[in-house]
Amino acid sequence: MELREVMRTTPATREFTDEAVPDEVLYGILDAARFAPSGGNRQGWQVIVLKNSELRRRIRDLYVLAWREYMAHVHAGLVPFAPLDHGRWAGPAVDLDEARATPAPMPFADHLDEVPVLLAVVVELSQLAVMDNGLDRQSIVGGASVYPFCHNVLLAARDAGLGGVITTALCRQEPAVKDLLGFPDGWALAALVALGHPVRQVTRLRRQPVEGFTSVDRFDGRPFRA
Repeated sequence: MELREVMRTTPATREFTDEAVPDEVLYGILDAARFAPSGGNRQGWQVIVLKNSELRRRIRDLYVLAWREYMAHVHAGLVPFAPLDHGRWAGPAVDLDEARATPAPMPFADHLDEVPVLLAVVVELSQLAVMDNGLDRQSIVGGASVYPFCHNVLLAARDAGLGGVITTALCRQEPAVKDLLGFPDGWALAALVALGHPVRQVTRLRRQPVEGFTSVDRFDGRPFRA
C-alpha cells in the first residue's frame, strides 16, 4: 500500500476473525517494524510471541482485571490513571479493589486468548534515555524509544491486510505478567499488541484537522495553516 494510505487507514482494531496469521506473515511484519527509531539506536525492546493456550488464558484473566480498573475510571468520568494534579499522579482516583471485583464485559478483553496474534513488548529500562526524569510531573519521554516500534507493527500489519491494536492496560498487572513470561528485573512491559484479520476494515477515521492541534510560536498562538 502507498505510505500515506496506510497512515490514514490504520485504526485500533479489536475485532478479528478466527483466521490464523501464518508465522511467515508475522515474521515479515516484525522484520519491517524493526527499522523504527529509538534513542541512540539502542533498540531496547524484546517481543514475546504468545502461542501457548494456557499462557494466553492466564494473560486474558490478568487483562480482564486491568480492564475493570480502566472502566471504573470511565464510569466515574475520569481518564484512567491520568495525572490529574497538574501532571502529577497523586494515587488511585477510584477504589481499585472494588473495580477489580466488578465485571466490565467487553468482547476484546473477555476473548483476548482467542486473538490470532498476541505480542508482549517488553523494554530494557536501562536502554531508555528518559530525558524528563526528575521533572515535577509524570514522566513520558522514555516511551519514545519503544512505541514507534509498536506503531510500526500496526502499520506493517495494515500493509499485510491485517488489523491490530496497541494496548497498555495489561501493564497494570506487570508483576504477574513478569512471573508468567519470565522477563528479568530491569525490564518493563510496554504494551500488548494484538493482530489478526479484522472483522471489518475501517478506513474513514475521525481525527482533528491540523489546525486543531497546532499553533505558531506559542501554545496560545494562531493555528498553523498552509
